Amino acid sequence: MTRTQARVGDRIFLASNRTGVAVRTGEVLEIQGPDGGPPYLVRWTDGHTGLFYPGPGTSAQLTPHDPDGPPAAVHEGTAARVREWQVRVSVYESGDDTSAVAVLSGDTPVELTARGFSHRSGHDPAVARIGDEVAAARALRHLADTLLETAASDIAGSTGEEPIIRAT
Repeated sequence: MTRTQARVGDRIFLASNRTGVAVRTGEVLEIQGPDGGPPYLVRWTDGHTGLFYPGPGTSAQLTPHDPDGPPAAVHEGTAARVREWQVRVSVYESGDDTSAVAVLSGDTPVELTARGFSHRSGHDPAVARIGDEVAAARALRHLADTLLETAASDIAGSTGEEPIIRAT
């Protein structure tokens, strides 16, 4: 059974909305809201104790006292999962040409690679950073398009329907 209220002793797992930031965990010490709702007084594993108010976009999960019981979401009624994906961009410059390779890896379903290129015109000043930025941006844009195509293919494979995915 999914529950959206905490109980004293529950563990909270809080995923960051920024890359490279570890999942924050803590123990609910006190419930200060009505009917088990927030705010919660939490002792975080870093030793800090403070009030926790799950807000919009919060990805937090409660683990009940029973370690074999199902986890429940604190916010938006769904269990949270944390995945770590990394994008590595390598930039290569040779004369007036710059190329970039973007690789998506980590615990992704598949490793994806995309390339981007830039060429400096002879009348443009030689500013390597600009070529790097253009090539990297193009590689990242191609990587995003490839990831959307992969998702569309996965949706079609699991549902039998052609999805409409719009890049926004």
